Parts: sequence; structure tokens; C-alpha cells
Amino acid sequence: MDDTREKIIDAAMTLVRDKGYAATTTKDIANFAGVNECTLFRKFKSKREIVLRGMELEKWCPHTTIKNFANVRWELEPDLELFMKTYMDVITPDFVNLSIGLRAPQLYNETAPVIMKVPKAYVSALVDYFKEMERRKKLPPMDFESLAMTIFSSTFGYTFLKASFKDNLTEVNQDEFIKNSVKTFINGIPQI
Repeated sequence: MDDTREKIIDAAMTLVRDKGYAATTTKDIANFAGVNECTLFRKFKSKREIVLRGMELEKWCPHTTIKNFANVRWELEPDLELFMKTYMDVITPDFVNLSIGLRAPQLYNETAPVIMKVPKAYVSALVDYFKEMERRKKLPPMDFESLAMTIFSSTFGYTFLKASFKDNLTEVNQDEFIKNSVKTFINGIPQI
């Protein structure tokens, strides 16, 4: 990819992240990239094409796969911490905000499947992990998909809210949240 195309893609993705797809114009993109609009249209047919090309780049759309979770120790507590931390390291506030900007009706059919790859890989990896823990006699049989969705929902929720509101909702930092969440998942809420 040439430098001009890359500058245009980076400008478009930055603006979509910050303003949303609908509010971002080709003129904004050209200005932000430091090129004129004619150059933009020589390189790309449309704003839509620029954004869809940007989604192909790992820089703008992380590609989490089951391989990201390969370093498990087959011990529930450190492994769940690993799953949560890995997700939070990959799904940065920038990606959360970009994924919100990419949910515009004009793009949704093309962007949603790409955005969903990350949570699908995460949930699938957790389900596979739980099944293997059962096979190793470290977990009893249970509804592993619901369990994976519970852990994913907690991880996603924290990530989304921190990206959206920073410390305005809670000052609990990521490491504290992960440790406390995993302890609650494993031990439940203590009752008096």
C-alpha cells in the first residue's frame, strides 16, 4: 500500500472513531490526511471503500483468534485472568470507539461480521477451554456456552464502559477488575 492510501485510510478511520461514519465527510478525510479531495477520489471510489479497506488492516481491526489464548496452564484462576486480560489488551478504547462509529446503517451489513469476529473467537475459545477442563476432570459438566457468555459479558462491559466513560463510572483499574471478577466467577458471592 502506498503512503497516500495509508494516510487516507488512517485519517478516515480516526475520524470515524471520533465522529462516527455519518458525520465524517470525504472533505474531512482529505483535510485530515493532508491531501486534496481529488487525490482521495483517485485512490478510492468512496468513503465507504476507504473504511472497508481500513477494516482489513489489523491496525484498525484487531484479529483475535483462538491462538491468542493458547498459553493456558489448565488452572482455572490464572487462565480466566489470562482470557480477560488478553481480550482487554486487544480490544482497546480506540477499537471500541471505532466499532461504535462503524455501526452506521450504511455500513452495518459489511462491518458487523468483521467486528463480531473478535467476540466470537473469544467465546469460542472459552467454550473450548471449559470443555477441555471438563475432559481433564477439573470442571463438572455444565452449560459452557452460558458460562463463556457470562465471562465475556463482564469483560466486554468493563472494556466498553472504560472506553466510553474512562474513570467517570468507576475507578477500579483493569487488573483489580480482572482479579476480583475471576475470584467471584470461581467462588461466587460470599453469603453471611
